[in-house]
Formats: sequence, C-alpha cells, structure tokens
Amino acid sequence: MNFSQRITSMQQSPIRKLVPFAQEAKKKGKKVYHLNIGQPDIKTPDEFFDAVKGFKEEVLAYSLSQGMPELINSIKQYYEKYDIHFDEDEILVTNGGSEALVFSLIAVCDYQDEVLVPEPFYTNYNGFGNMAGVKVVPITTKAENGFHLPEKAEIEKVITPRTKAILFSNPGNPTGTIYTKEELYMLSEIAKEHNLFIIADEVYREFVYDGLESMSFAKIEDVKDRVIITDSISKRYSACGARIGCIASKNKELMKQILKLCQGRLCVPTIEQIGAANLINVPDSYFKETNEEYEKRRDVVYEALKKMDGVVCEKPHGAFYVIAKLPIDDAEKFVVWMLQEFDIDNETVMMAPAEGFYATKGLGKDEVRISYCLNVNDLERAMYLLDEALKVYPGRK
Repeated sequence: MNFSQRITSMQQSPIRKLVPFAQEAKKKGKKVYHLNIGQPDIKTPDEFFDAVKGFKEEVLAYSLSQGMPELINSIKQYYEKYDIHFDEDEILVTNGGSEALVFSLIAVCDYQDEVLVPEPFYTNYNGFGNMAGVKVVPITTKAENGFHLPEKAEIEKVITPRTKAILFSNPGNPTGTIYTKEELYMLSEIAKEHNLFIIADEVYREFVYDGLESMSFAKIEDVKDRVIITDSISKRYSACGARIGCIASKNKELMKQILKLCQGRLCVPTIEQIGAANLINVPDSYFKETNEEYEKRRDVVYEALKKMDGVVCEKPHGAFYVIAKLPIDDAEKFVVWMLQEFDIDNETVMMAPAEGFYATKGLGKDEVRISYCLNVNDLERAMYLLDEALKVYPGRK
C-alpha cells in the first residue's frame, strides 16, 4: 500500500523532530535547557481558569461552528482596543492559529496554487501548505538587512499566474523582525496590483520592544477586503494548551465560505472557549509586565550571542526568537551532538536547526532558531553552555 504524496512530501517539524534525542538525554540524567520551542513560562491569567471553574452545565454540549457568541464578542472587544473594528460575522473561532492558517489557505487557493512567504518563516507554514496542496514560494530575506523585505521589484519576480496570496508574520517568527509601515504598504500595493489575498499572521502583536510599533494589516483601508487576520491566544496569554485562535476579515463572502470548513469540523472545544472569552478582562498591566520580562530575556540572549566568537545575529525587536548563524558545519548535527555528547555538570541545551525555516535549499544550514522563553537565570546558563560547546564542537568551522 502507498501513502499519499501529500503526507510523504511533508517535512517533519524542525522544532520537534529532535525531541527523541532530548528525551534520551533526560533519561541519562541530563538537564536540557529547551531553547527549541516557543512555550512561554509566563503565568496564564487567572481569568481563564476562573471562567472554566465557573462552568456548571450538566452537559458538555457542542458549541456553534463559528464559535461561542461570548468569545466572538470578547475577540471583537480585544481588536477594538487597537482601533480595529470587526462585526460579529467577520470573526470565526478556530482550533488555535494553526487551523486558522490552514482554513485560510484552503479558502483562497486551489491545489498547486502558490503563496509568497518571506523566509526564514515559521516552519509549519510548509506543513500547512502541504495539507492544503499549496506551494510555499519564498521571498528571501537576509540577516545583514535585519530580515527586512527586498525591493518591490524583487518580490514581483516570483509572482506567477498561480500566486494567490502573501502569507506574512508580523512580528516575525523566527526572526523577531518588526516590519515597517512602508513594507506593509508595499505588500498592500503588490496585493492590489496582482489581485492577491494577504494572510496576516499577527499572533505576536503584543511582543514589540525598543519603543517600536507593529502595525496591523487591518489598519490599511484600501486592502481590507483582501486581508485575512489569523490570530491566537496561545502566546499572548501564555495559553498554548487551550488551542483557541481566530480568523478575522472584512470580506464577508470569504468568511461565509470559511464557515463551511468550521461546520465540517463541528466546533472548537466548549470549555476552552469559556476560558478564552474571559481573557478580555485581563488588565493591560499583564501585557506591560510580560513585555518587559521578554525584553530582559531578549537582551540576555542577544548580548551573550554577540560576544561568542564566530557567531552572527541581528538584534530581534519582536516576538521571542532570534536566528543565529554559528561557526559550525551543520546545525542539526550540532544540536544532536549537544544532546548526545556534550554537557557541563550534566547540563546541555537544545535549539531548533534553522534550515527547516527556509524553503530555499541550502539556506540556514549553519543557523539555529533560539527561543528566549525561559527565565533570565536559565537563559544565562544556557548561553554559557552554548558558548562552551562551540569551543569544543568537532565540526567547528
């Protein structure tokens, strides 16, 4: 029997595929500092758990396919804080941001159509593209330019008759780049001139540092019918396990079409929706404190990387990741070596090889994505271990 080409061509997650090596290291008694995954350790707001505890129904029933009215209204209020206005029928609740992205691709692309994505990109974009039968076409960005976009003419070179959308993460994962208003307006012009949708992944909206601002595509009036916002509570409220996301768009006809997909999977879990609906009552101080904490963590990692011999990286201004180019032969080999062969006082580090964050073959082979979701003390220790490992790694260049 044969498996589908769709599944066999789908890459394993570079974030998670090396987990068995980490598990084996832990079985041997090693402590592993996980810099490979964006799992926040910030406390999930009490408002979420309080609402769940208050659930007293005798039957845990299906919710509406589009989402509970209470949660849709809560999401609507959240956007209004940013002067972004959606009607109730312009918001659909999804199983995390992942389902929002898959549904968006299915809704605007046919099989073998193409979407443009700045690389390096969130590696699951490739997987989501496979699920939808869509080809991810990279717009290559470079560290020396802070991973900002190339000129308009360069982007237009990769547009073909099969191009249907631009998929765009802002703030960027895995680069931490905050794109300028000029860059967003440039992409908007391209979308209008080439009749493309914009799928705007804005799950890191709050994570912006150094006094910068991140503008939403929803603020650009003349492309509002082309913009599809995909969002999630996972990182914003440190509630990754709740799996609550949403799609928001002013294109009402598009939302009617995506609702068919929501109906096909019946509904999003009721209990999690109840908890998420109450997050609108989280005070703004939560975001201020969280933002300040992540900025401290960013500084610890970036300052340490800058001092390491042969390491090249640009300062990230958003999200909680950094891409670092290491003086090594192969990042995946290095990560496995650190888990299997290296430790100091029985401690080691796990990172995500960055090659899987690129669509262009050969790029990212000597790069890693580092997530700075751990506390400051753990990050300081992890950076020390990384520095020492680079000094003795057999494949150092």
